[in-house]
Amino acid sequence: MSYLLRKPQTDELSQGVKVVHEVTTSNSDLEYVEFKVVDLAPGSRYTEELQKIECCIVAVTGKITVTDHDQTFESIGTRDSVFERIPTDSVYVSNDQSFEITAVSQARVALCYSPSEKQLPTKLIKAEDNGVEHRGKRSNKRIVHNILPDSDPSANSLLVVEVYTDSGNWSSYPPHKHDQDNLPAESFLEETYYHEMDPPQGFVFQRVYTDDRSIDETMTVENENVVIVPAGYHPVGVPDGYASYYLNVMAGPARKWKFHNDPDHEWILER
Repeated sequence: MSYLLRKPQTDELSQGVKVVHEVTTSNSDLEYVEFKVVDLAPGSRYTEELQKIECCIVAVTGKITVTDHDQTFESIGTRDSVFERIPTDSVYVSNDQSFEITAVSQARVALCYSPSEKQLPTKLIKAEDNGVEHRGKRSNKRIVHNILPDSDPSANSLLVVEVYTDSGNWSSYPPHKHDQDNLPAESFLEETYYHEMDPPQGFVFQRVYTDDRSIDETMTVENENVVIVPAGYHPVGVPDGYASYYLNVMAGPARKWKFHNDPDHEWILER
C-alpha cells in the first residue's frame, strides 16, 4: 500500500468517541497540515486544547454542539450523508484556544489543523455562507463547497473545501500542483484528501506525482480513505456508476491557492 494512502482505523479514544483517521506531522511527510476524523455517538464529547495551531471543525454528517467556552453553537450540521450534496456547518477555532464537541446525534466530524501564531476570533461558518462553484466541462465537471477559501480572512493558514465529482468524471484535472513557494505564479500548499463514495463499495483512482517523479504513486482509493499530498500533481478519476466526495485541507507558508497545471496535459483546457 502506498505510504500516501491511509485506511480508516477504529481506535476508541473514550466512550462513544472513535478516531477514524489521524494524520499528523509526526506520522506523515507533512509540515503544515494535520487532519483527524472522529465518530461521535449521541451524547458523547470530544475535547481538545490547541497550542500553536488553528482548527476548522467540520460537521461532516450528523448534528453537534461546539463551544470554545466563550461562544457556543448549538446543534449545527445539516446532513445525514455527504451525498445529500448540501453544504454543512463548520466552526473555526484559533490557536491557544480549547474547544468541546458534543454529539446531538450520531456524527462524523473532521478536524482540520495548520500552524498559527496570531489569534483570531472563533467563528461559526454557516452552511449558507459556503460559496458553491461549478467547475470544469465535459468529463471534468465537479461541484465545490468553499468552507474556508483564501478570500475569507477568518483563518491564518487553513484552506478547507468540499468537492463532488460525478460518475465517469475527473477532478483536480488537468493535473495541477501547488508545491513551489513562488508567488504570484504558484504557492506552496500541502494537502489531504478525505474520500467518500456513493455507493460506498466504490473506489476512485488518485495519482500523486512530481515533475522529477521523486513522488509517483497511483492509488486505488476506497470509501473513507485519506490521501496525503506533500507535493506534486494529484488528479482523481471516478469510475462509471459511482459518485465521489472529498474534503480537502490545505496549508503552507502563505494562505494563497495559486496552482500550476501539468504542461503536458494543459492542452485539454483549449478544446
